[in-house]
Parts: sequence; C-alpha cells; structure tokens
Amino acid sequence: MNWIQLNNEEQLKEINEDSTTAPVFIFKHSTRCSISSMALNRLEKSDLDKEAKFYYLDLLKNRNISDKIAHDYKVYHESPQVLMIVKSECVYEETHNGINAAEIKEQIAEWKTKIN
Repeated sequence: MNWIQLNNEEQLKEINEDSTTAPVFIFKHSTRCSISSMALNRLEKSDLDKEAKFYYLDLLKNRNISDKIAHDYKVYHESPQVLMIVKSECVYEETHNGINAAEIKEQIAEWKTKIN
C-alpha cells in the first residue's frame, strides 16, 4: 500500500478536488490503539491503492486535521476510521473491526457502476 501522508489541512482541498473524478479514501490511525494497528495491517496487505488514492492520517500527530475532517465531512470522530470521499462529501465510513479491504473494494465497484 502506497499511502499519501495527510499532514496538513491544505491537503483536504486536494482531496476534495480529486474526489470530483474518483473516490478518495482517508484512513485515520491511532498509533496507540491495537485495533487501529490491526485495521492498518489488513489494509497494508491489500492492493487497494491501485483502485483509488489513499491518505493516511496519524491522529496523534495531527488531531487538528482529524477535527477538521469530522467537521467538513460531517462524521463523528472515531479511530480507526476509513472515509470514502466523493465530490467533496463522505459517502461511506467504517470504523474499528468493520474496516476491511473487501468492503472498500465493493464501495469502489458500486461507485464505478454509478458513473457508467
């Protein structure tokens, strides 16, 4: 998995711009949480980055960005959490043990059927 590090609020503009043509994902990770580490490990073993852009947010280093994400995309802050952004809106979110590559692939496939 080739993560794009999300470490400044300006990148949210880039995410919104990119999400007009394809889904963009944000994975919010707490380095102190074992559940978050398991979710990260499951995603790391996938080839999802061939399907869409994936941003990685270290919550402990960038809590301000996480707060802005919660506000801008109207989601409750959780950790771990994965968000699918399409046209500047969060259209899918999952947390904790619900995060898995197969479900994310299904979300991408569903998006593709909507645009074709």
